[in-house]
Amino acid sequence: MRANRIREIWSSGGHAVNGWLGIPHGVATEAMVQGGWDSLTVDLQHGLVHYDAAVGMLQAISTSPITPLARVPWNEPGIIMKMLDAGCFGIICPMVNNREECERFVQACRYPPKGYRSFGPTRANWYAGADYWKNANDTVITFAMIETKGALDNLDAILSTPGLDAIYVGPADLALAIGEQPVGDPTSEKTLGEIRRIAAAAKKHGVIAGIHTGSPEGAKRMFGLGYQFATILADTALLANAAKAAVAAARGGETAAARTAGPY
Repeated sequence: MRANRIREIWSSGGHAVNGWLGIPHGVATEAMVQGGWDSLTVDLQHGLVHYDAAVGMLQAISTSPITPLARVPWNEPGIIMKMLDAGCFGIICPMVNNREECERFVQACRYPPKGYRSFGPTRANWYAGADYWKNANDTVITFAMIETKGALDNLDAILSTPGLDAIYVGPADLALAIGEQPVGDPTSEKTLGEIRRIAAAAKKHGVIAGIHTGSPEGAKRMFGLGYQFATILADTALLANAAKAAVAAARGGETAAARTAGPY
C-alpha cells in the first residue's frame, strides 16, 4: 500500500505544511500542487466543493507525492466513507463536541472490528494499491476539529478516544466560542492561551496537534507551540492576496495591507 507521507513526517518528529482547497476545479488543484505542500485538503465544509468536483481534485493531487486529505461538511458517516473510498488518506471532521461524537467519527473511518466503515474502496484501491483494505485502518488519519465550547469543556475525553490520530484547531470558531473575534492568526492572549492548552493536552494523550493559520509566519509560530500540522490560508485566500498585492504594487501602494482578513 502507498505510504501516508504525513504519518512518516510525524513519526520522525517533523512538521507537516498543509494546503487548503476550496476552489472546485482540477486545474486550480494542479496549480496548488506546484507549491510542494506535504498534504492538500479538499474542503467540503466551507470550500465551494461538492463530491463530483472533489474526485477530480483528488486525481490532480495524485500526480504528485502530496498526501490527499478532506474536510467533510459534517460528522456524517456517508460523506466520510465516500471521501475515503475516493482516495483520501485522512479526514478532518468539524464541530466535534464530545467523546461520543468523536467515537462516531473515528469508527466511520475504520473497517471492522475497529469501526463500522462499509467496504467499497473503489478509487482508493487504484490510488493506494490492492492491499488497501488490509492497511487502511493504520494508514488513514483521523482529525477531530477542536473549535467549540463543548470541545473545550470535553477536551480530555475527546483526546482519549481510541483510534483518534490528531486534532485540528479552527481558530476562528474557537475564538467565537470564547467570546473573541475570529482572525486567521490570533494575537489575543485569551485565544492563544486556549491554543496552548489544546497543544499540551494533545501531547499528554499522544495525539498530534494541527491548526489552521493565516500566514507562513503564523504556521511557524504554531510549530513553536507544539503543533505538528499547520495549514496556511486556502487557495481562495492565497489567490485573492496575490491579486491584491500585484495591483497594489503596480499602483505603488503598500502590498502588506493586501492580505485577506480571514482564512478563506
